[in-house]
Amino acid sequence: MAVGHPHTDVNGKLVEEPAGFAEWVAGMIEGAKPVSRVGEREPRRYGAPDLYLSGQDVPEPEWPELDSAALYGLPGEIVGAMEPHTEADPVALLGSLLCAFGNAIGRGAHFRVGSDTHHLNLFAALVGESSKARKGMSWNFVAELMGSVDGEWAAERVASGLTSGEGLIYHVRDRVERENKTGEREVVDEGVKDKRLLAYEAELAELLKVMSREGNTLSPVIRQAWDGDRLRTLTKNSPTKATDAHISMIGHVTRTELLRYLTQTEAGNGFANRFMWLLVRRSKLLPRGGKWHRVDKAPLVRRLLSALEFGSKPVEITMTEDAWMDWEEVYSPLSEGKAGMFGAVTGRSEAQVRRLAALYAVLDESKEIDPRHLEAALALWQYAEDSARYIFGDATGDSVADTIYEALKAAGTDGMSRTDISNLFKRHVSAERIGQALAFLLETGRAERKQNNDTGGRPSERWFAR
Repeated sequence: MAVGHPHTDVNGKLVEEPAGFAEWVAGMIEGAKPVSRVGEREPRRYGAPDLYLSGQDVPEPEWPELDSAALYGLPGEIVGAMEPHTEADPVALLGSLLCAFGNAIGRGAHFRVGSDTHHLNLFAALVGESSKARKGMSWNFVAELMGSVDGEWAAERVASGLTSGEGLIYHVRDRVERENKTGEREVVDEGVKDKRLLAYEAELAELLKVMSREGNTLSPVIRQAWDGDRLRTLTKNSPTKATDAHISMIGHVTRTELLRYLTQTEAGNGFANRFMWLLVRRSKLLPRGGKWHRVDKAPLVRRLLSALEFGSKPVEITMTEDAWMDWEEVYSPLSEGKAGMFGAVTGRSEAQVRRLAALYAVLDESKEIDPRHLEAALALWQYAEDSARYIFGDATGDSVADTIYEALKAAGTDGMSRTDISNLFKRHVSAERIGQALAFLLETGRAERKQNNDTGGRPSERWFAR
């Protein structure tokens, strides 16, 4: 049957020949060209499609695996004892335990790098689905065990609900005296004698939102806290300060919240790379719960208490010669800068590994980091790096560059012109800003530029994801 004119209007055909409409439609379908896809060997098309959709499914990144070396020594034994009785991820148990223990020992055990003294406080963020990842369950197990070792610390030195830098300083503030009208010194504020503080933030997203408010001082104070510096703000009406504070943090957040609220500024200013970002998920189903309450914890408590007493002393943690040799091999890759958001959130790799290795040594009641301690630290940090790569993927930390890169990946072999790219932003982003983003994508190997001069005029430019 002859097919009607290709430009025949369907509605018009229905009105003109209603009796033969069904047969006409069948003929149109039979004579239509098959839907085709652009193959790898086909030439590039230089059209401008209205919508860029990827022709291939993008595979989910692989969930990281924790190397068993991270479960060395007493931390591994504690996690091994807890693991059968909880749905929490062993990584969540391990990260929470190291963070809590590192805070409970205070500014005792330390190591030196040049003229700088590093104490063993950690910041750990557990990233997983809300409620389903059992993040809170992991903390409950650790909090109970640490309470058996240092009840005062568990009851008095764990706090939640940070909202400002001044509020954080207040919990570890110095004693304040002043001269009264008679010239005598009087105490205005007794301050806080115990300078240990573990900030436990079950809703880390709320803290990230608070930090985004103009004038909020929480981010710089948190950075000072990880560094072990004296804490103070530059606000005129807040003279409160804290000396020799020992602050650690455990935060819980979903991946969606983290990507939404961790701003480019916070990633770039060093807030994010003071954290270990650890992916966690439910490890198993225990509909009847576990039997942790029946486990004889006394041997673990005794050993943990002994390690706590050892680490609370002002002992300098050094390295054995074998450990130094291993450290020299891994130092360069650890300290090498990496591009994009992933690089921004893992930019303190070498310092993080040294703190972890020192903690493993202290838990062994050793004044020296040996190769086993370093191997354990590297294994946990590798998991943290793999987690960061999973969470942040190819994000550059530049919102304009990220938007362009995602569109280029979706465009596939079609690529995009400068006009296409400008249209992504409804022409609300300047050509100069787009040029900077494209230059960054080109420099980091995420994109490539091809020019075509077939017309003999000004060369046309097209961009493709790599």
